[in-house]
Amino acid sequence: MPKNDNMLAILWMLNSGGKITAKQIAEKLEINIRTVYRYIDALCASGVPIISDAGHHGGYSLLNHFIKAPLLFDMEEKKALLHAAVFANEAGYPLTEALNTATSKLKMYSNQEQASNLSRQLTGFEVINRTAAPPSVQPILMELEQAVANEYSVEIAYRTSREEQSKNRLVDPYGMVYWNHKWYTVAFCHLRNEIRCFRVDRILQIKGTQHLFKRSEDFSARAFFMQNLLPDIIGKDSLISVTVGGRTEALDDLCLHWYLGHHLKERTSEHAIFLLEEEAVHAYVPYLLLSYGKSVQVIEPQSVKDKLVAIASELMEHYQR
Repeated sequence: MPKNDNMLAILWMLNSGGKITAKQIAEKLEINIRTVYRYIDALCASGVPIISDAGHHGGYSLLNHFIKAPLLFDMEEKKALLHAAVFANEAGYPLTEALNTATSKLKMYSNQEQASNLSRQLTGFEVINRTAAPPSVQPILMELEQAVANEYSVEIAYRTSREEQSKNRLVDPYGMVYWNHKWYTVAFCHLRNEIRCFRVDRILQIKGTQHLFKRSEDFSARAFFMQNLLPDIIGKDSLISVTVGGRTEALDDLCLHWYLGHHLKERTSEHAIFLLEEEAVHAYVPYLLLSYGKSVQVIEPQSVKDKLVAIASELMEHYQR
């Protein structure tokens, strides 16, 4: 009997509900017991949940009537999964090969009408990532994904935007975050003795270690990342309101900006009010507003207007030289 037929026969034997030994399988299929062990290993590797019990009353069995409760998707669910795969691939999802295999299976186990329908649904559905990660990032993402899942430390060579040379660090990756077209890992840095965010495309080398760590069950990489990126201003001193008027579409865009939107206090049809720390108001806000040209106008405070005038004057001098 061909190998595939034997493996299918073993699967049906296991699905009977009781335990069966390798010797019994070998006798029924008239094959060597070592061949049975290889087939069992192959079934386990393909994802079949086989339970192996040792001892006098041991044997093999199937978890929770695996075949009797198949995982089935309707057409809307298949379409949603295939669309989600398009997004994931464009974001540089680390397990791209496995994802493509999974989507191929979804299409494979559809009849001709369903396959045709899925093809129509995917036609014209595109996702463009304007800052796609370089190919060198892919193996780093894969190693980080394994380190996060299995809780082992990694050694990385990391170079910040302010450094010309990379530094070697031992980090415990707590999670991975995809934000603003880039991948980050939130990890405990043994060099700094604190949790930090590392941009994956700045990791030049990575190597897994034997050192294991334990991540707190209630830790959220997303929450830490966002708090680190946009700290809460409640209870802080030196807060300033910035009132901006202008065209409706420009104000809408300002309110959706990842930074200014976080600090939006009030929005009316004619203006938007942002509440920010004084340092940020003069260090960042004028440069953000400058790109909107004459479509927006700062109403108050005067200090932001003065800063915009100073920046514009410097630019004019620069280009008149």
